[in-house]
Amino acid sequence: MSGANLSAVPVAQVAVRDGFWADRQQVYREVTLPHCLAELESTGRLANFRRAAGQEPGGFQGRYGFDDSDVYKVLEGIAYVLMTGPSPALAARADEMFRLIAAAQEPDGYLFTRSTLSPERTRWSDMNSHEMYTGGHFIEAAVAYHQATGSAVALDTARRLADHYRTEFGPGRRHWVDGHEEVGLALMRLADETGDEGYADFAQWHLEERGRGHGRGAVWDDPAFGAAYSQDRIPVADLRAAEGHAVRLMYLLSGMTDAAVRGHEAYAPALRALWDNVVQHHLYVTGGIGAAGGIEGFGAPDALPNREAYCETCAAIALVLWADRMNRWTGDASAADVIEQVLYNGLLAGWSQSGDRFFYDNPLASDGSHRRQPWFGCACCPSNLARFLPSVGRYVYAIGGDTVYVNQFISSDARLAVGGQPVHVAQRTGFPWAGRVTLQLAGDNLAHVQLAIRKPAWAASATVTVNGAPVPVRWARGYLVCERVWQTGDEVAVEFPLPARRVHASPAVVANRGSVALARGPLVYAVEGADNPGGVEHAACPPSALLLADPLAEVAGLGPTVRVRAIGPNAEAALTAIPYFLWANRDPGPMRVWLPEL
Repeated sequence: MSGANLSAVPVAQVAVRDGFWADRQQVYREVTLPHCLAELESTGRLANFRRAAGQEPGGFQGRYGFDDSDVYKVLEGIAYVLMTGPSPALAARADEMFRLIAAAQEPDGYLFTRSTLSPERTRWSDMNSHEMYTGGHFIEAAVAYHQATGSAVALDTARRLADHYRTEFGPGRRHWVDGHEEVGLALMRLADETGDEGYADFAQWHLEERGRGHGRGAVWDDPAFGAAYSQDRIPVADLRAAEGHAVRLMYLLSGMTDAAVRGHEAYAPALRALWDNVVQHHLYVTGGIGAAGGIEGFGAPDALPNREAYCETCAAIALVLWADRMNRWTGDASAADVIEQVLYNGLLAGWSQSGDRFFYDNPLASDGSHRRQPWFGCACCPSNLARFLPSVGRYVYAIGGDTVYVNQFISSDARLAVGGQPVHVAQRTGFPWAGRVTLQLAGDNLAHVQLAIRKPAWAASATVTVNGAPVPVRWARGYLVCERVWQTGDEVAVEFPLPARRVHASPAVVANRGSVALARGPLVYAVEGADNPGGVEHAACPPSALLLADPLAEVAGLGPTVRVRAIGPNAEAALTAIPYFLWANRDPGPMRVWLPEL
């Protein structure tokens, strides 16, 4: 499963164009980002930096020390926006914020406003304090901003912080197991950006510290959580099943995959086993993970309740981060299938159509009381969406040798380097509403290029043509591979039929025995009270029912969307289902994804 080591395509090289994702990125720029910036100010998150920098009086404002990370994640999102087009006002705002953060940094490089503003707090006394978690998010933001603007202030501050970590911890110094594994991802990115592999070595050291009895703090000593909650029960190379906090595990596995890409093959058995375990036993049909709300994490295998499902929005984002790395490490399209499943369902559900309301958790059934909120005391999910949504372009393509891998179907223009030669790919599609995708290639030397197009796991068939004529394709690890001597202007068209279909859960999932979910293409559907005045609590979809997809139907209040109608023997019992990610955008009402097959 390992050994492909495909290269990522940076956000700056993929311009998302008209269509599904372009529309949503416009909402992000016009509504979500300004909303998040306003919340950072109104909740005191930015004031904490001004106070730490000595620019205004006052102590730490807020409940959580990791509130700093919300500032950093929003800044990372701004960096991705700037990568895709100029915005002098936004760049000026971000530059001001980075300079404020640099002013708040302590002389030795330490950066954590809660400790700076609370002299009675001892640094590095609790491994679940999130000091390195927040620092990791700053490093990721600084790297992204340096890539977008060349800002020396951002990257210099990040290096001072990472170097502070290295003076405190590491071989011959103090042991450390951070409760939240974010710093490992950040250090790997910092190594890539600076060329200093010492940061990658330090990330590797962090991985090897886990599970060796070094963890300390209230969480480790709490019998309701324990070391497994923070993936500190056994050495990471010995992990074989998902356990503990879902976001933390996904970040850990992302870091392990980064290490595997760098040649640390000792992690390969764990990564393969954990991938199979998560996908086969802990993954909801919506792409959600982390069923257990009490620990925001993993319960028993196949224990996937619907109304009680937690499925944190941050966990959906974190799963995409890991799946992307697994795709590039293995070259297998199944990981990109998971990314698609998460993107169009469990991740997008966390964000309202209006752009200024958010879900923290994403159940698969509700009595109507579950509503999106403008912000949270623990605002990790809104700020994580703020950094993720403008970065969607990075998941469209990957490069391996002379091959362009088309992983996601998103209208875009990409400037790629393939085999040392510049290649432009223009993708146009009505996906996910329509199943046609076209790709046009341009470049001075295309003779060496191969094109590998993912065939989604849900697609029963696929038709591939070049310039209108059918062409032979080779099947490889879930990809349709086109090998030919390309000419500039050649157009590849792929058609994926999108009939409405039934989805059945594994028999091991007790909660869904005798039930069916509805889907069309990558979209999972839900029945909501607003469209079904007869009620959804007792709605059913018997095997004899017909499923009719109407891509042109409009559901009031949601704009053009897809209506799926399950028609039983009695037409009056018909149901209308909407894409799951669109639920709860109207008046409160009940919802469910899984329907009894009575």
